[in-house]
Amino acid sequence: MTEVEAKKPQESLQDRLAQVVELLHRHRLVEDLAHRQEGQHQERVENLVHRQNLVELQRKLEVLHPADVAHILEALPLDDRLTVWQLVKTERDGDILLEVSDAVRETLIADMDDHEILAAAKDLDADELADLAAELPRDVVHELMETLDAQQRERVRSALSYEEDQVGALMDFEMVTIREDVSLEVVLRYLRRLKELPGHTDKLFVVDYDGVLKGVLPIKRLLVNDPEKQVAEVMASDPVTFHPDEDAYEAAQAFERYDLVSTPVVDKSGKLIGRLTIDEMVDLIREESESEVLSMAGLREEEDIFASVWKSLRNRWAWLAVNLVTAFVASRVIGLFDGSIEKLVALAALMPIVAGIGGNSGNQTITMIVRAMALDQIGTGNSTRLLRKEAGVGLLNGLIWGGVIGLVVYWLYDSWSLGLVMTAAMTLNLLLAALMGVLIPMTLARLGRDPALGSSVMITAMTDSGGFFIFLGLATVFLL
Repeated sequence: MTEVEAKKPQESLQDRLAQVVELLHRHRLVEDLAHRQEGQHQERVENLVHRQNLVELQRKLEVLHPADVAHILEALPLDDRLTVWQLVKTERDGDILLEVSDAVRETLIADMDDHEILAAAKDLDADELADLAAELPRDVVHELMETLDAQQRERVRSALSYEEDQVGALMDFEMVTIREDVSLEVVLRYLRRLKELPGHTDKLFVVDYDGVLKGVLPIKRLLVNDPEKQVAEVMASDPVTFHPDEDAYEAAQAFERYDLVSTPVVDKSGKLIGRLTIDEMVDLIREESESEVLSMAGLREEEDIFASVWKSLRNRWAWLAVNLVTAFVASRVIGLFDGSIEKLVALAALMPIVAGIGGNSGNQTITMIVRAMALDQIGTGNSTRLLRKEAGVGLLNGLIWGGVIGLVVYWLYDSWSLGLVMTAAMTLNLLLAALMGVLIPMTLARLGRDPALGSSVMITAMTDSGGFFIFLGLATVFLL
């Protein structure tokens, strides 16, 4: 937090967004009025009004954290977003680009020329440059690499050599290393000579003369132990470490499990090559969670809420097409029982209940299974037991709530047989929903696909078609 931020009262992010929107609205309103004025001083008035409102807006943006500015940019329509973006000082552009979503970042970069992009990226660390490189024009990346020194250039290339879901793509190269054969007093003197410590430094990394990791020295041990002690006496010699080609999400789970703030990354020979920090892991977990939610809804990628109609259409059409096919299948299932519905009109009123409750139950099951798979809680040894457990839950829920709706149906239509058919159909459809809720994500995972990909669409299709068929089939056999 800057000194300016510390002095002002704390405001919610929504308050700050509202203030920016109000300033933009006032700017457009006054500018429109100035355009309508005629006379020799019109241009001078327009420039004065333009400068006055935008300077106030720029002053407000200057005191905001880059993450807050990013949130404001994401919440603004494209025209307003670009107006605000032009007011951000160049030296802050890089930090803000790292904070915004991928979809919004694309619109901001498209509004910048090559010179602006180079100016925004010049002060970023190697790992941050690697994050942006994939979305920058190729010639700009090449020119940017030429401006780096040999060490930075090698670090960027190293980070770019890994897939985005690997530890190596997320590791930070800024860290403090020390030797094990020096005293804590020497370490303290060394730290005092540094201008500042890298962010999220909760431990120092102990290496030998070849750069091989020997252990870590937590800052709290450094501060509370006798300064005359050697580092080797105080350090932790068995820290949690990662290799650069390991799965980044598994690393994030380890951060959560062991309450880590930072941890070393070593190569196959044990040489220290970087570190992971908690901020990257939090971002990764959030992105993974958002991706899972989007996948379950059948969205292919993150979407800018103010994107063009065409872009949004491309993102959404695929699973809508699948849903249309499944809806057509469900309609044909109903069509098989046209005669039954004509004879007993109550079936038309009751069958959406069976399908709807089944879809809800199936989505509950599939959400739990996808979460458990993300946490590596499901393996070949417990999948059958899990299937039996979910089937039991579906069966009991069906008997309980099917019995309730059966009594309601009896009260409404004065028919015990229709009530019993409703109870049986509800029970069987909830049992089907439970089984499909387990099998769909497991099958997708076995095929190498994302278990959450379109799972809610598929479970709804199964429970709709299955629910209609079960209910109308039972009604046809036992009532007609």
